[in-house]
Amino acid sequence: MKKIAMMASIAVLVLGTTSCVKQKETQTTFRTNEALEAVNVKVQTVQTRDVDQIQEFTATVEADVVNNIAPQTPVRIRRINVEVGNRVAKGQTLVVLDDNSLAQAKIQLDNAELEFNRYDELYKVGGISKSAWDAQKARVDQQRRAYENLAENARLVSPINGVVTARNYDNGDLYNGQQPVLVVQKINPVKLMLNVSESFVRNVKVGMPISDISLDAYPGETFTGKVSIVYPTVDANTRTFPVEVTINNPNQRVRPGMFARVTLNFGTTNSVMVPDQAICKQTGSGERYVYVVNADSTVTHKTIDLGRREGAEYVVNSGVEPGSTVVVFGQTLLTDGRKIHVLN
Repeated sequence: MKKIAMMASIAVLVLGTTSCVKQKETQTTFRTNEALEAVNVKVQTVQTRDVDQIQEFTATVEADVVNNIAPQTPVRIRRINVEVGNRVAKGQTLVVLDDNSLAQAKIQLDNAELEFNRYDELYKVGGISKSAWDAQKARVDQQRRAYENLAENARLVSPINGVVTARNYDNGDLYNGQQPVLVVQKINPVKLMLNVSESFVRNVKVGMPISDISLDAYPGETFTGKVSIVYPTVDANTRTFPVEVTINNPNQRVRPGMFARVTLNFGTTNSVMVPDQAICKQTGSGERYVYVVNADSTVTHKTIDLGRREGAEYVVNSGVEPGSTVVVFGQTLLTDGRKIHVLN
């Protein structure tokens, strides 16, 4: 009996102790919530200032002119005079083609001219009609055009000063029309194609100098160029205008296919600036927001559209007005409508 009574006493003691602990935890939690009723924060006023409208564009270097060198019809290639990488001059013979057809066309032209000379003598003395003379003259002209066309295609010349960038056939191959025999590119100057948004294109003019062009192939080096074409129509998919920039390339260091970055300055504009410390990111999305202080010392979150960074601030395109007070410290404990206590 004594043992049973002792166990009962211990059980009562344990229950009592447990009850105190729960009561104590409840009181502690209540006091913690009470302490967080007003969150200590630091704030800053949103200002406006003039900001350079600088935009960076990426582009791939392109040749100024690209010529595909090929005959008009399938023909045997007798000799290719150049290799990939060779520089060529305008009018230089690049490819010599089989001339059997040319020789046949020359024989036909010579025969037609002899025949026409006989017709011409007869016509002068009234031996044939004017219509017969015209028919023979037309035959000669047709044979001459055929011969000249074949003569022009018996050798392929470069139409530009440039460099050979592709060779798709070898000596003795039959040209099949699927690929050009050679590709010649003019790489002085070279060009870049930029896609400029509608809001900035009004500031881009033909002839405008570009002083900040960088190439990944030449780190730390800057190149210059100028705007050569501003296309008059907008790309419906991107809502941008194509803009062509040319770079003088006398030493041909800038090659087609290189990756380039072009920085354009579109002047200055008075912009709303928000401290970077005030900006919060919505978890699970790319949304950015700030907490704006209300007149009753509560806060409300405002979603913002960020522009580019300027030192310790960001340009804000929309979402917060100049003169607003935003929280720059203590945001982690805030929710909409929460009271704050400003430390600064």
